[in-house]
Amino acid sequence: MLLFQSEAWIDKWCERNNLARGEILTLDQVWELSKLWYQDRMSIDYHGRSMEQVAEIFRQAGLRSEFWYV
Repeated sequence: MLLFQSEAWIDKWCERNNLARGEILTLDQVWELSKLWYQDRMSIDYHGRSMEQVAEIFRQAGLRSEFWYV
């Protein structure tokens, strides 16, 4: 994950590094995703997640574009 000051900075970074622009999240979206993603990671019963569980976390975090499901 990279943090940028603005979308213009993202475009400049992508151009300079010859990379396609990926998905862009706000800090609020990152915070929501992190709460869902890490809520049970310290549990002794945690043993990873299925693809269906990962997809559900993305859905709950409001991440619904094709980027998250490919």
